[in-house]
Amino acid sequence: MSEATDLAVAAGNSDPTVGLRAVSALRRLLERLEAAQVRNARRQGWTWQQIATALGVTRQAVHKKYKGE
Repeated sequence: MSEATDLAVAAGNSDPTVGLRAVSALRRLLERLEAAQVRNARRQGWTWQQIATALGVTRQAVHKKYKGE
């Protein structure tokens, strides 16, 4: 299984300690994946607006979060 799959399974655990730790780890993984895809999109010439639309956020929000990457 992949890291994401393992974490998704653990997030559904009935033990809150296991579930909450898995949710936190999933959040960190998603942040890394999003940053990687934003860098990928920018390398391919995407505008901040195109990225924002794909992420379902405002152009200002995505630019503020990733402008230094």
